[in-house]
Amino acid sequence: MDFETKIYTRIGGYGRYNRIVSIFSWFPNFAVTLNLFSDVFYTLIPGSYHCKPDPALLPSGFLFSNYSRQGYLNFTIPWVNGSGLSHCELYKYPRNVSNFIDSIPKEIVPCTRGWEYDQAAALQSNYVTEWNLVCRDYWKIPLQHICFMTGWIVGYVLLGTVCDWLGRRQGFLLSVSLSGLLGVAVCLSNSPVVFLLLRLSQGAMLAGVFLSSYLARLELCDPPHRLMVEMVSGFFAIAAELLLPGLAVLCRDWPVLQAVATLPLLLLLSYWCCPSVFPESPRWLLATGQIHQAKRCLQSFSIRNRVCLGEDIYPAENLLSEIDAEYPDDTQPCYHSVLELHSTRVIWRNCLILSFTMFIGTGIQYCFIRNLHSYSHNFYFSYFLRVLTGALGCIFLCLSVNRFGRRGILLLSAIITGLSSLLLLALTQYLRGVLVLLLSVLGLLFSQALAMLSVFFASEVMPTVIRGGCLGLVLASGCMGMAASSMMELQNNRGYFLHHVIFASFAVLSVLSIMLLPESKRKPLPDSLKDGESQRRPPLFLSREDNLPLLYTRRGASEYNPDNYSRLVSATRKMLIKDNLPYKIVVPSQSPLLPSNSEVHCILEEEALREDLS
Repeated sequence: MDFETKIYTRIGGYGRYNRIVSIFSWFPNFAVTLNLFSDVFYTLIPGSYHCKPDPALLPSGFLFSNYSRQGYLNFTIPWVNGSGLSHCELYKYPRNVSNFIDSIPKEIVPCTRGWEYDQAAALQSNYVTEWNLVCRDYWKIPLQHICFMTGWIVGYVLLGTVCDWLGRRQGFLLSVSLSGLLGVAVCLSNSPVVFLLLRLSQGAMLAGVFLSSYLARLELCDPPHRLMVEMVSGFFAIAAELLLPGLAVLCRDWPVLQAVATLPLLLLLSYWCCPSVFPESPRWLLATGQIHQAKRCLQSFSIRNRVCLGEDIYPAENLLSEIDAEYPDDTQPCYHSVLELHSTRVIWRNCLILSFTMFIGTGIQYCFIRNLHSYSHNFYFSYFLRVLTGALGCIFLCLSVNRFGRRGILLLSAIITGLSSLLLLALTQYLRGVLVLLLSVLGLLFSQALAMLSVFFASEVMPTVIRGGCLGLVLASGCMGMAASSMMELQNNRGYFLHHVIFASFAVLSVLSIMLLPESKRKPLPDSLKDGESQRRPPLFLSREDNLPLLYTRRGASEYNPDNYSRLVSATRKMLIKDNLPYKIVVPSQSPLLPSNSEVHCILEEEALREDLS
């Protein structure tokens, strides 16, 4: 039964209640973004730090009072040209030296008493300064980010399947509950290993919160409103990113910031007590054959949208009766998993292409952000510029996607991203700093648009019965792209050039694969695997002749609705075959005015016989 044309409009369409539910589905996006990007502040290395001077390494006759603070540091810490005091080394002097001159024999040793840090951006202490993850332990910082992204990858894949099996609401409540508890546990971490494992687990649950709310929001909208509702959720995420530096300044310490970021997740537990603000998706209930639950959900939506689904003139013609006629009483729920992709062709191809574009959109951002760092080493410059380009990307998608189509704008974003990356690869040493900055900003803008549109496009072309699992695969590929940047930092950026070349090549290659995607603009969401397989790739450019029908007729003022006409015909037919009609059709007793065909034949034969006898 087609949900979009035969059910959605008859329960109020995108009415008042659907709008309220959409608003409540935006708040999880805010909470998830706070916890995701707080990791940037947790793992930020202070701009300046050095070893703590160790008096045990100084001569026995050394007097601190004879030196200023800076002179004392210069005497105890080696000076590195271009970067100031050494981050990881100290001087060790012989104990019996009494003449402190520049040529005094000394050796260089690693830090022995820890480090002294300047204040990191916004926070006085974070994951790095708490456990001294610098110098020989620097590798633990990108490892933490890789583990955090691994948690998101696992969460997207597993909890996406959970949303397909248990429903959007159950998946959301499970994810919110566990992510809130794990967020509180992170505040109490007492070692880097515990912090890493808890953040990995919380990342998995946060992925479930984001995915389940995205699915529920999408499946409550009609085609004209889908894009804007999802883009507004993106603006909620941008608001969280803009708010995060201010919260970090106010919190000062990372456990306090973690507690503040976890608070919105705990507030989302109120959705458990109020099912009306985050209901189950009626589309998913019908697609999986849960008829009784679907009917209750549809009645709830119709009542809250102030649409009556009660008895019509003929009881069998109301919506709930039509659902009963469409689905037998013995209909059993049928659940699907993402493993069924191997038996499909079109769905698998669409999922693979959009996962590829998502991987490119997130992975190549590291290349553009690194160019921003070469223009300015200020943390806030690159942070807010990235947030600003994300906001511009959302605005660009809002203005263009519904007008020019999903596939065309995705293709344009991939082309501009690839060109910006190739120009930076080939011409960076010949361009001025301002041109490098402009190309980096342009590439960052369209790479973020590419990633956002890949997620939205995937949610529209994947069928409802496996939409959670398929969308989870697409989002997981995006996390893989984000983890690739940490792989470069783990190797101290030794493979950066190759990283840039690979992602630039992938961006060019994606232009060809995008041409194989269908167009989902103004089309209903596919519900079954058969609907997903029936999607076809339209030509990218249509000529005017292709759009003209063979016979052009002017549409009248009143529009013809075939559904209403078919309902009228079926109702009339059923009324006529009923036994308790208000009138009775009686066969007339008198002979008809005109003879039947057999009687006419007999009369003609008698007249012919008379003529022969005469």
